[in-house]
Amino acid sequence: MTRTQRLKPVQDVVENAEKRLAQSLAVHERRVLEAENKLQELTRYRGEYESQYTQRVGNGIGVLELRDYQAFLARLSDAMRQQQAVVQRVRADRDAERLRWQDAARRVKAIDHVVTTWQTEERKVADRREQRDTDERGQRKKPDYFA
Repeated sequence: MTRTQRLKPVQDVVENAEKRLAQSLAVHERRVLEAENKLQELTRYRGEYESQYTQRVGNGIGVLELRDYQAFLARLSDAMRQQQAVVQRVRADRDAERLRWQDAARRVKAIDHVVTTWQTEERKVADRREQRDTDERGQRKKPDYFA
C-alpha cells in the first residue's frame, strides 16, 4: 500500500469535516440575513407608526391615545434593541463559524498538497522502475550477431 493510499482515509475525513463546516456556515449566513431582515422590518414598521403618530397628533388626539402611542413606540424601540442584540450575536456566531471553516479549508489544502507531492514522487519511482525493467529486458534480448 502506497503512502497516498494510506493517507486517503485521513484526506476523506478532513474533506468531509470541511464540507460540514461549509454547510454550517451557510446556515449561519441565513440566520444573519433573517435577523437583519427582521430588524429592518421593525425599523420600517416603527417609522410608519411614527408617521401615523405625527399625523394623529397634528389632527389632535386625546391624552389616553397619546399615552398608548408612546407606550407602543417604546415597546417597538425595545424590540428593535433586542433584535439588534440578536443580529450582533448571530454575526459573531457566523464569524466564529467562518474561522472554523477557514481552518478546515487550510487543512484540506495542506493534505491535498502532501498527497500531490507523494503522488508525484510515487510516479517518478514507478517511472524509474519501469525504465530499469525496460533496460533490463533490452539487455537480455541482445541479437546473436553481438555474441
